[in-house]
Amino acid sequence: MILGSALLASCADAPLREGPAPQEDRSIGLPAPGVPASAPAVQGSTWLRGNARWVAASYTELPGWQQDTLRDTWIALLRGCEKPSPSFGGFCQRARSAPSGDDALLREWMQQHLQPYRVESLDGRAEGLLTGYFEPLVDASRRPQGPFRVALHAPPPDLGTRKPYWTRQQLDTLPAAKAALKGREIAWLSDPLDLLVLQIQGSGRLRISDGNGRVETVRMAYAGHNDQPYKSVGRWLIERGELQPDQASWPAIRDWARRNPARLNEMLWANPRVVFFREEPLHDPQIGPKGAQGVPLTPGRSLAVDPQSVPYGTPVWIDSTEPLSTTPLRRLVVAQDTGSAITGAVRGDFFCGWGPEAEAMAGRMKQPLRMWVLWPKDQIVAMPPSTSRFSPSM
Repeated sequence: MILGSALLASCADAPLREGPAPQEDRSIGLPAPGVPASAPAVQGSTWLRGNARWVAASYTELPGWQQDTLRDTWIALLRGCEKPSPSFGGFCQRARSAPSGDDALLREWMQQHLQPYRVESLDGRAEGLLTGYFEPLVDASRRPQGPFRVALHAPPPDLGTRKPYWTRQQLDTLPAAKAALKGREIAWLSDPLDLLVLQIQGSGRLRISDGNGRVETVRMAYAGHNDQPYKSVGRWLIERGELQPDQASWPAIRDWARRNPARLNEMLWANPRVVFFREEPLHDPQIGPKGAQGVPLTPGRSLAVDPQSVPYGTPVWIDSTEPLSTTPLRRLVVAQDTGSAITGAVRGDFFCGWGPEAEAMAGRMKQPLRMWVLWPKDQIVAMPPSTSRFSPSM
């Protein structure tokens, strides 16, 4: 998993995205007692799952459903089918032969096989929050030289011997803590805020120069943390009156750091959490990092969710707006990731991709959200219009 939506859910309460740590499969997994794939859901039925309730809906309720290019989501959906939950096993088998080259035919096929459910909180609220996250791309060096003096570390050998481990400030200042990191440097960055972004995201890309004109791009994957609590530096600045809540963003934080170099460590040490990394080759730069589902994320089509409310691999229709505008953001995405701040029913974190444009979009995204899950019809059990409860699959 990677960066945190909001480093910047207005930067004030940024989620910490670490991963992709293995997660228990909590998909719904209802039995399918002979219900054919074309069988309609019981209209008006409400199913409860964790922090959410699902209310049966129709495709006419999905704003923009007829306009989306569903082919753009199909890659993400098939990637999710590489590790399907039990409830999506049959659907994924059929999806591999679906007419994915034509949007109209694909839309008709999905309507035949998937039933929409409006996602609400347990008290009936249908509107929630959409934030964004991205995979950072940072310049680095294999050795400390010139401006590259900020070390990015692999886990220290004694990480499991202290619970919790040293804080960020202690790792920067105490001789014993600093000694534990000696020799664990993977690469060197030029800006401590770049390191902080990588740690909040939980992974990223390094563009490393060897000093002879050759450049390689590698991925830094999450490999552990120091078991300290995450604290938002954006919130720290707001609480001290350094930034207004509506002004908190990564550009604003970086600008504050440039204007206050003597207080930079004070701000960084406000977040005691430190994330450690491992290096992975980047064979295909068009492939995103793996999310909590264990499959690569697709820019603009993968969504981080609360898995207690929406199972991994579930297609989700989102109705929102683009950052700092009223331009609709309505499309089919796939639930493939999560984050520590992604909790609740109508809560999503939109994977924006990598690079400067993705960072700018993610850093400003804090939008109202409505969402619908699309559930396989062969996993729907007929029921009276009273409330029923899903059981997690075992």
